[in-house]
Amino acid sequence: MNYSLSMDDIYLTDSQAELRRAALDALALGNAHEKCAAVWAMREITGINVDAALEAQADLPGRPALPELVAPAAVPRRAMSSVQGRAALLHALAHIEFNAINLALDILWRFPGLPEAFYRDWSKVAVEEATHFDLLARRLQELGYVYGDFPAHNGLWEMAEKTRDDLLARLALVPRTLEARGLDVSPAIRHRLAQAGDHDSAAILDIILRDEVGHVAIGNHWYKWLCTRQQRDFVEAYETLSRLYQAPRPRGPFNLDARRAAGFDDTELEALQQMAQLAD
Repeated sequence: MNYSLSMDDIYLTDSQAELRRAALDALALGNAHEKCAAVWAMREITGINVDAALEAQADLPGRPALPELVAPAAVPRRAMSSVQGRAALLHALAHIEFNAINLALDILWRFPGLPEAFYRDWSKVAVEEATHFDLLARRLQELGYVYGDFPAHNGLWEMAEKTRDDLLARLALVPRTLEARGLDVSPAIRHRLAQAGDHDSAAILDIILRDEVGHVAIGNHWYKWLCTRQQRDFVEAYETLSRLYQAPRPRGPFNLDARRAAGFDDTELEALQQMAQLAD
């Protein structure tokens, strides 16, 4: 599958279209090339019907036939010293970004009745996740591979399914847990790629980490906004939801600077570190 995109590939979207409906339509697309193009076109949409209760007409999310989805332990690990090893790592990252596109689109369409800024924020996240996926897919092609060449796991979307009826849980356990984990591990991955001499791939990780701080910050903002509306303590609600939905336990070491930049305060970080110690 050739994954080169050009401006001619980007959908022309009616500026009067409705953003949440467009997000649902993009989520249903199975072709990764078309999904990215549809997401980028959402930048031109001005209308948002915040109160519409939308219904999905297809199995979600749309995804290509490949990669094969396997258990996390069955995803092979390869040494960074080989091109294939680096390609396998980049493929795993591309799969995370593909899921992240779907997650942003899903939160955008699924939950009505929120401030317009909520939907604008997640539209911005979807656009940037599509750009991350495209950067990784292009780099894979430069190394002689395409998205779908390696097996992958479905952990991110499984949490989306668990939290489909609970916005507070979605915010707590996807951006603040699974995606925030990327803030912790990305610097080490970037270092390994640079050590292997793959500076082009390392540069992509720099872009992703920069943007992901903003994505986690958006998740933190709306999580705390909703906690305040529900008169719930940030830390206690997070620990309760983590247990209820059997979220992965926090694991250190934490990238404290990145997490602070993404809106975690010292009380939350201390609680995370305590949770990680209990999990050991």
